[in-house]
Amino acid sequence: MLTDTHCHVHDSDYPDADGARERALKNDVTKILCVGTNEHDSDLAVTFAEKWPIAYAVVGVHPHNTDKGYSSIQHILNEQYERVVGIGEIGLDYYYDNSPRDVQIAALEQQLQWALDYNLPVSFHVREAFEDFWPIFDNFAGIRGVLHSFTDTESTLEKALSKGLYIGVNGISTFARDKAAMFDHIPLERMLLETDAPFLTPVPYRGRVNEPAFVRNVAEYHANRRMIDLEHLSRATSANASTLFTL
Repeated sequence: MLTDTHCHVHDSDYPDADGARERALKNDVTKILCVGTNEHDSDLAVTFAEKWPIAYAVVGVHPHNTDKGYSSIQHILNEQYERVVGIGEIGLDYYYDNSPRDVQIAALEQQLQWALDYNLPVSFHVREAFEDFWPIFDNFAGIRGVLHSFTDTESTLEKALSKGLYIGVNGISTFARDKAAMFDHIPLERMLLETDAPFLTPVPYRGRVNEPAFVRNVAEYHANRRMIDLEHLSRATSANASTLFTL
């Protein structure tokens, strides 16, 4: 069994979502997490998860979109939808500064408070902003979560592990050769697999729209790197996902 812990197939622009679901099942992907990036997108994730038996929703506002608002996320959480299993993707992104940094910080703090209030794990998006991120994270004792699409340094990896975070690994790991050693050092008991579909398509499907079925290729790549059975890695990472998100 495989779990895609981070994708966006619920997006209205995603092509052939029904086909993607069938191909996922054929590739032994039994659970997928549809992750919101803004208020409307989070509503779509919830609706999608209610229709797809293998899907769950993670709701929140991406740092790029925080200047457009994030208050309606609390309304979604108040509804206590059974298929909502986390908050995300939230965090800080200083690479583009699409939203002012002070707005990003305020949104992160509010959404972390909701994570505590509703006892939900968090899918974090952090890019070139760990210096500001760690002090904020440390102010919210008890937060559990995953660093989605992690590509930072080994020292940042060690810091994240020391704080109990999981590490999200996707198609980037199959072609970012300069990061291979860092990915190899992620403990299996802290690794989560993801696609970030439709983005970050893994080898050998570069150039195609990414989809949950391709999480199998990410799993195969890391099983080969670690010289372990694919089933071993698949079951371990799916167990990690079930532990974090209570699937």
